[in-house]
Amino acid sequence: MPTTQSLSLAQARRLALSAQGFAARTPQQVRAEHVARVVERLGVVQIDSVNALVRSHYLPLFSRLGSYPQGLLDQLAWGRNRQRKLFEYWGHEASLLPLSLYPLLRWRMDRARQGQGIYQQLARFGREQQATIARVLAAVTEQGALGAGSLSTRQERAGPWWDWSAEKHALEWLFAAGLVTVAGRRGFERLYDLPERVLPAALLQLPQLTEADAQRGLLLQAATALGVATEKDLRDYYRLSPGDSRARLAELIEEGMLLPCSVQGWSQPAYCLSDARLPRRVAASALLSPFDSLVWARERTERLFDFHYRLEIYTPAHKRVYGYYVLPFLHNERIAARVDLRAERASNRLAVHAVHEEEPGLDAAGMQALADNLWRMAAWLGLADVQLNCPRASAARLRVALARGGLSAEPA
Repeated sequence: MPTTQSLSLAQARRLALSAQGFAARTPQQVRAEHVARVVERLGVVQIDSVNALVRSHYLPLFSRLGSYPQGLLDQLAWGRNRQRKLFEYWGHEASLLPLSLYPLLRWRMDRARQGQGIYQQLARFGREQQATIARVLAAVTEQGALGAGSLSTRQERAGPWWDWSAEKHALEWLFAAGLVTVAGRRGFERLYDLPERVLPAALLQLPQLTEADAQRGLLLQAATALGVATEKDLRDYYRLSPGDSRARLAELIEEGMLLPCSVQGWSQPAYCLSDARLPRRVAASALLSPFDSLVWARERTERLFDFHYRLEIYTPAHKRVYGYYVLPFLHNERIAARVDLRAERASNRLAVHAVHEEEPGLDAAGMQALADNLWRMAAWLGLADVQLNCPRASAARLRVALARGGLSAEPA
């Protein structure tokens, strides 16, 4: 990239899209190493339980690689021995992270043991319920990978979300403290085991990094994944505290690892890697998970793409503007539309409940790209049909484009 420290908004978008893997060539046949490479580039893939379409952690790989066997990610995340290249921990939120980042997060585990950097309720449990924690850790040590359900001693019926049993609290405290890790999943339930039975011995035996070194490493990884970012953007990627982030950022600038720059229209200073390369263009079309690292920071998404995006899952149906599970559609360096999707497996179809174009709309090529992405997603999910249920004007053009791209695109 030129040494100039001033970027247009279009240049900032290209840097961000390239850093997020959208400028890379898509392999004809996706293998495990391709999946691992994308996660290494991103540095974190957020996990979420909503399954309206597919579990969210599978979507960022589809957005960047196209159709791939979901079992490849399962193998990297929860496989045995040399298959495992990822681990679960608190990265952005609950996340899959490359094993290379494990040493950079041990300080967070140490702080969690002291009740720092975790939810207040969990910190209080850690202070007051060490006997329960010791009992649960002993059970995991003796029996191997266990889920919270198999350990629970509660007799009363579970209540709303976060109405956890004492054993679930204990496992979550042990997980935050790094004393157990996720060995696998049963459905979506975590199975916890000791780190020495799950992670490579060589990884666990690495010397402990100082907090400052680890935090600098996380900020550099965030800068690598974001391309260009404000201090708040960098901090948010791995949920660092403002004090830690600002101190480490100053050190990285002093060392010449990060360069200050300005971005057209941004009120705050931005930063990029000293060796960042600016692509001439990024020609990518992709449906994005609501939890994709390109768009999970909503304020940054507005700055980069002039795209106001809020998840409406928890909004009452009559108050929703765009729909229940809405995926942004990236096309030619802009977020050009948003689509409310559902995998209706009983009917063997991908249902498009709403499509909303962003100004100035999609041209014919863009609408066809959206249709092609919908058909690819349906095929990837093992669904035979794409059904369009949207009554809006955009739907008429999309229906024509779907008919060109698939065997069936009948209205509901």
